[in-house]
Amino acid sequence: MKFRIIEDQRETFPIRVLCDVMGVSAAGYYAWRGRPESPRKTANRALLTEIRGLHLAHRGRYGAPRIHAALRDLGHTASRGRIERLMRHHDIRAITARRFRTCTTDSRHDWPIAPNRLNQNFAADRPNQVWLADITYVPTSEGWLYLAVVLDLFTRKIVGWAMRDHIRAELTIAALTMAIQRQKPSPGLIHHSDRGVQPGFNQSSQQSCELTVRARQMPLQVFSSQGFCEASC
Repeated sequence: MKFRIIEDQRETFPIRVLCDVMGVSAAGYYAWRGRPESPRKTANRALLTEIRGLHLAHRGRYGAPRIHAALRDLGHTASRGRIERLMRHHDIRAITARRFRTCTTDSRHDWPIAPNRLNQNFAADRPNQVWLADITYVPTSEGWLYLAVVLDLFTRKIVGWAMRDHIRAELTIAALTMAIQRQKPSPGLIHHSDRGVQPGFNQSSQQSCELTVRARQMPLQVFSSQGFCEASC
């Protein structure tokens, strides 16, 4: 094992320095190097060449399980453990794609914050008493599609929704406006959402409530809170 380490590092450090570090003689290293290679090492070298070829052919995305399956398809009988050891020893590993994570909620902003009126009491006695809103994202072949929805807490139905290729305020405004136009809620409705900022929930809640006020002359109050935002129309 010591001689193998020296052999692997011989292009980087002088042989005598390596021998001194490993506590062996240079003569012993050269004697080891001059011995004929065992059949096992010869087979491992050939197998390593196949592994590197497959790894390169698949642009580095194959790890030991896939390399093993591909070698079996080519007629090789090497075990998966042997392939794992060779790949580990020669630092051959699968390239893992960086996972994309998008954020639809950002509580770090300077917009006004007010009490959470719902206070985790997710119950309603009638339709259009409490609406819940949220945003999610859907991967498509053309990029990320953002979906904003408004759900009636009593009926559990989606009463408003909107889809855009961005997450700006217009997305939430469109979903809440659809809900108001379709449901025509009575005064006292609570619209409950997390404290996202697109660019601030107050913009969407105020605009949608103002649409309702102008159409129906309803009293207007707007609330936002730590962790949640609510509008009462």
